[in-house]
Amino acid sequence: MSLKSDEFLNQLKYHGKDIKIFEKANIIKPEVISIGDFSQIDDYTFMFGGKGISIGRRVHIAVFSSVIGGGEFIAEDCSGLAAGCRIITGSDDFSGKTLANPCIPREFKGTILSAVKLGKFAILGTNCIVMPGITIGDGAMVGAGSIITKDIEPWGIYVGSSPKRIKDRDPDPILKMAELMEKKYG
Repeated sequence: MSLKSDEFLNQLKYHGKDIKIFEKANIIKPEVISIGDFSQIDDYTFMFGGKGISIGRRVHIAVFSSVIGGGEFIAEDCSGLAAGCRIITGSDDFSGKTLANPCIPREFKGTILSAVKLGKFAILGTNCIVMPGITIGDGAMVGAGSIITKDIEPWGIYVGSSPKRIKDRDPDPILKMAELMEKKYG
């Protein structure tokens, strides 16, 4: 497996130390994308920079995941997307009141652009879909295959196609481990 060149990394708005972007990751508009220290973007991911992408430290974007739509995506420190996740930051208006599809001029569409935020220590399981304007709270874990249409509260474990909180997640041991990791590895 090979990594993107330094020439490519220098096109990014910002990149931290020891990041890994695999060669077959497809990244559009790198000039609006910031990636923090020790983060990794796997092969076969697709990221459209849109209004901006900010990836914190130690974030993993797994194979076959995508960030699309033209809005903004924020992934805070130690968060991650498992394989096949879809982050949708913009969409046509599906109210039925406007024309809709990429071939229609913008003035006749009700395009919705917004931000999606993945909080610190938040994890999305395989094949999750996140709709525009959603915030996934710090420490939240969302199970595979969930379609996330509402904000997810912090420090909970959520499962189901329309995710429901099934359990609390104790932040104390996570935060202590993160502190130890930072002391040991920076």
